[in-house]
Amino acid sequence: MARTADRPAQEALLSRAVWDVLAHQGLERLTIRAVAAAAGCTTGLVMHRFPNRHALLLHARRLLHERTRARVEALEAASATPREALRAVLRQSLSLDDELRTESTVWVGFLAAAVGDDELIAQHRANNQSWRQRITRLVAAAAPDWPADRAEAAAATLVALVEGAAALGSGDPDGYPPATQERMLDDTLVAYGLARTYERA
Repeated sequence: MARTADRPAQEALLSRAVWDVLAHQGLERLTIRAVAAAAGCTTGLVMHRFPNRHALLLHARRLLHERTRARVEALEAASATPREALRAVLRQSLSLDDELRTESTVWVGFLAAAVGDDELIAQHRANNQSWRQRITRLVAAAAPDWPADRAEAAAATLVALVEGAAALGSGDPDGYPPATQERMLDDTLVAYGLARTYERA
């Protein structure tokens, strides 16, 4: 057992290993043995932090939420206007590159894994509620004259759009290439009056 002072470094090492297994091997191969191999440590060390595969799954789900939350907060902070923030935050949920495609695939895997698992489904719903609340707030800021129920309905539509497009794009990148996904988002924002018409080459 490593010294207490080494625990933060061990936590970071194991978290990176968990994500590495998810990204390159898939959710079904997320095991204690696979994480130990990715981290270059013993299974005993992994089991000290994660006593079973279910603990690994819960940690991995939190990792996915933390990764996306950090990214959207940075995008929102860097945006000049509420409408820019809304588009930037929604856009990062699409399957536009390898990293985002992997996250979408992992998210779909977690949704399937949550069936019949009370802890996973509770975590999924809590994270999804947080995501809807963020988008509702951004919609309200982008359209301050809208009543609250309209902002909530628009946010629900936009969340469903980007999550559906991302899932389809991760499973069929030729059928739903990045340009198509972005067009879907932009056309919907324009239709809602939340963006001007986007010019494309």
